[in-house]
Amino acid sequence: MGPDSLASGWTNMPDIWGEGALFAFSGFDGETDTRSQFVATVGSAGYDLLIHTPERRLLKLQTADFGKVRIATGDVLISETDRGEIMMMYAAWHTLIGHLPEDGDVALAFVDDGLENRNGLTMHTENLSNGGQLTITEDVGKGDVIALLLAADERSWALAFGTNAAEATNRAVDAILLDRHQVMKERLNPYAQLPVVRNPARARLLKKCLSIMKVNTLSAEASIGQIWSTPDRVPHRAMWLWDSVFHSFAMNRIHADTSWMFLKSVLETQLEDGMIPHMSRADGTVSSITQPPILAWGVWENFRFTKRWTDLSYALPRLELYMEWVLTHRDNNQNGLLEWMIEGNPLCRSGESGMDNSPRFDEAAQLDAVDFSSYAAADMTYMSRIAEELGDHERSLLWSRRSAAMSASIHSKLWHEEDGFYYDLAMNGSMSKVKAVSGFMPMLLEDLPETRTERLLAMLHDPQHFGTPLPIPSTAVSEPTYSTDMWRGPVWISTNYLIITGLRKQGKEQEANKLAERTIDAVQSWYERHGVIFEYFDAEAKTSPLACSRKGPPLQQYDIRRKIDVIRDFHWSAALTACLLLDSQPISG
Repeated sequence: MGPDSLASGWTNMPDIWGEGALFAFSGFDGETDTRSQFVATVGSAGYDLLIHTPERRLLKLQTADFGKVRIATGDVLISETDRGEIMMMYAAWHTLIGHLPEDGDVALAFVDDGLENRNGLTMHTENLSNGGQLTITEDVGKGDVIALLLAADERSWALAFGTNAAEATNRAVDAILLDRHQVMKERLNPYAQLPVVRNPARARLLKKCLSIMKVNTLSAEASIGQIWSTPDRVPHRAMWLWDSVFHSFAMNRIHADTSWMFLKSVLETQLEDGMIPHMSRADGTVSSITQPPILAWGVWENFRFTKRWTDLSYALPRLELYMEWVLTHRDNNQNGLLEWMIEGNPLCRSGESGMDNSPRFDEAAQLDAVDFSSYAAADMTYMSRIAEELGDHERSLLWSRRSAAMSASIHSKLWHEEDGFYYDLAMNGSMSKVKAVSGFMPMLLEDLPETRTERLLAMLHDPQHFGTPLPIPSTAVSEPTYSTDMWRGPVWISTNYLIITGLRKQGKEQEANKLAERTIDAVQSWYERHGVIFEYFDAEAKTSPLACSRKGPPLQQYDIRRKIDVIRDFHWSAALTACLLLDSQPISG
């Protein structure tokens, strides 16, 4: 790498350009606009970008030599070839700028999605009087235009979105004059603020995690009053409850004020009756179900970094109203345990649980859920801590007692002594003996008996159940429904993180560290092969995430418009891996 390279001076940066990786402007750097859907992912060939507007476009970059990728983040690409550098980066939410090597070419076209009716899609290219070239693609029906401007030198280019041709063209014209070094510096500045991890491979993985966190952070927009986060800019796009909390855990370590905004954005979606929807969009539409109640945990963790009592004062009444809603509306049999909403969709029986297609829900019947009850009991403990921190001893005692009561019900009603495991309970009082990762969630409780901790550890290590080559499977290998499909077997970083947290809470630091290292190793191994961080992983460590099922077998050719397969550059996988890295790796400085 020469001293004049744009990548010069940046060490241990992500350097794999993998299909499906997200490429978009971050709300960390300025305004974003979800309505435009001007978000790209890495294409299947070369340096192509697939642009996910309602009618997709393909930005095709061609070079004789693929070269050596030096930097590949969610908003910057720098690659070196024998004929010069390939470069592209976001200058704003609506504009990409780039530079080609001597033998490079760039072109823009609509993607043929097999639609019969292509009416309203227009494209034309014209040669400009200054020697440049302008390509305009317009979707009349959706009212969006993307313009590609190639400068007279045939190396500098700009791609811009607009609601009409003039707006898109003007943005491209303005952008092509920008100082690329300055734009790149602005995009990459957050990486310079990271703690310095000594191991180069781990440092590169941490920066990939930050890249995913950054690209999935959005600015205030419409009904959302401040910065917020999404699981993935494509395909989910919206804001999700427990995802946002997981995202906040890592953001605490990087920019705690942004982390608070993630949480506040979710709290502000609260309905008048106290319910907080599991999904909210910038346009104000929300879902009719909730998600695991872990918001108080998120607020408390953020406070540990900010020490802002005003945030606790803002959050506590909203957390209390939400928990009252949960206790009122999700304990139908009034036995002190909580039941997830069950849906009619056989591919997603309980989206509310976050474990959409877990075999726990195959009978489509309500259950006293061990995970729901454990999350709520733990969150009431955090609410008690928040109240105590604010000097309200009476409220603190109230939530402490309610937490203890639910925790006692979990231990007395959901523990199976012979099996040494926690199960859900059917409405007729019989145990629903599906061995799932949910059975380990009582480790998050403060009153778990030590003997039960040991038995849960034995279950974790048992190769007949959860002791897989890559732990911890979402469903035990002993279950007849075990597979590579989503919550029916694969390993999720979220549940591993919850169990690592639980192990530490129960004093099992060595066990927690071992699980953390194995988790990091798996994420890193698949990242180094494919250039992305995946939604989940095969517990047998044999099947690539590319080949794992997701509510059905994967497509041979990756295409999220036809079917959503294992999601790439998934936010909580990256964020929680970052947490594990920062908690476990030697740090310089």
